[in-house]
Amino acid sequence: MKHDYGAMSRRAILVAALTALLAGCIGAPDQPKRKPERGTGASLSQSPQARACLANLGATQAKFTPLTDQYYGAGCSTLGAVRLAALQGDDGRLDVTNLGPLTCPVANSLQGWARFGVDRAARQILGSPLVRIETMGSYSCRNVAGTNRLSAHATANAVDVSAFRLADGRRISVVSDWNSSSPQVRAFLRTVRDSACKRFGTVLTPDYNAAHRDHFHLEPGGLRPLCR
Repeated sequence: MKHDYGAMSRRAILVAALTALLAGCIGAPDQPKRKPERGTGASLSQSPQARACLANLGATQAKFTPLTDQYYGAGCSTLGAVRLAALQGDDGRLDVTNLGPLTCPVANSLQGWARFGVDRAARQILGSPLVRIETMGSYSCRNVAGTNRLSAHATANAVDVSAFRLADGRRISVVSDWNSSSPQVRAFLRTVRDSACKRFGTVLTPDYNAAHRDHFHLEPGGLRPLCR
């Protein structure tokens, strides 16, 4: 019998090649699967302006925590915001109450006003340093009262200040003392109002309308400053 050794050789090579190929596929370890990356939808503001603002606020020795950017829908958001734990006066810490998220620029303005406007006015006019600023809050997803226009509070761009506590125990409140029988107390509240108008674009007080009878509304404002 004649054998076609050339054909047999070719078949042997083909079988060996297939065996090696199958062995390589079957014996290779499974590649680890990458877990899908899950975005949180929130991140810290990384713009140069945001970083510079945080650096400036830190230099004042105010106590704060940077917050992640958040969108809440209906035009409401907290972008480039911080949570203030305390402000800094000439001689030490100034407590601040009831604050939620507040944009960094507003926090910087509030810090400057608290130290150079309120604390110093309290010392010079009332003879006692400031120890605490009481607020009615900052961020709130709402419209301006009686309108369909979104409030600056809806973007954490406003703060409502209601009272000031002094080291000697006195509490000066907007609602009770705006028209106080004490000329010193009235002078103090109007002095801190005037100081706020130098740092904020919009300052609304009891002289503006009844809705502000119990607080100062402070916000950056637009091209037309409003101080009343």
